[in-house]
Amino acid sequence: MRRPINRPVRQTRSRGGIRVLKVVVIVLAVVCSAGPLLYGVLLSVRPLSAVLNEPLDLLPSLGELDFSSYPTALRGESEGGFGLARFMTNSFLVAVSTVVISIVFSALGAYAAVRMKFFGQRTVSALFLSVYLFPGIVLAVPLFVMLSRIGLTSSLVGLVLIYMAQTVPVALYMLRNYLAAVPRSVEEAALVDGCGLFRMLRSVVLPMALPGIAATSLYVFIIAWNEYLFALLFLVQDRERWTVALGIAQLTEFTVPVTVLMAGSIAITLPVLVGFFAAQRLLISGLTAGAEKG
Repeated sequence: MRRPINRPVRQTRSRGGIRVLKVVVIVLAVVCSAGPLLYGVLLSVRPLSAVLNEPLDLLPSLGELDFSSYPTALRGESEGGFGLARFMTNSFLVAVSTVVISIVFSALGAYAAVRMKFFGQRTVSALFLSVYLFPGIVLAVPLFVMLSRIGLTSSLVGLVLIYMAQTVPVALYMLRNYLAAVPRSVEEAALVDGCGLFRMLRSVVLPMALPGIAATSLYVFIIAWNEYLFALLFLVQDRERWTVALGIAQLTEFTVPVTVLMAGSIAITLPVLVGFFAAQRLLISGLTAGAEKG
């Protein structure tokens, strides 16, 4: 008689093969996504002569490391640099202002869309999101004419207003889902305890929606930090007010060393990375702060 097939052994082998396949896929995905970034970091810390002689040398020696490309990219033009630090400061002010204003208006609007009864409540979110779906180039000319008449061209304030108009619809749509998940019983308990509407929003609802606020804030920050079209349209004539998108675009000229271009590209990603780490901490604290007391 034949012995029965050892099915557990086959299942173990198949599971082992699936695990190996998963590891291979993950490694390939990491290499494809992080490989160019790592190559850019290595290029930014090598002398230009070494890069021109051996551009594919991925592991430079310790004596070959050269960090002079970063100061060159960051310091001002009067000091022989490309002024990227000033452009990053402008972008940071614009992005932070956009985040604060957009989140305040979006949180109030999202709460009204979720909790208050009014005509068209079910379609208001779709209408707000449809505004965000318009291509930026369609709105460029009307916005330029409007801001020209009120004297806000070549101004960071005008750029903040444009970014706010761009980001409020999608931020409201994102926050709406988080605020809808807040239990009504918590709000009713706060109102019974004597909280007014705005105090209840500030002390109860918003802390419970903190993960959504953190994620939305980071999304708005990235939009304002990376935006190029409106920055080019409104600030191209005033170099002192350039944002980081315009500043990094000048580094793509053929006269700029590739090491300086890579150094500038790495430098402008640091605020976004810091934002990701800060948002991660806020997400964890928001999950614990939103517990409903029994």
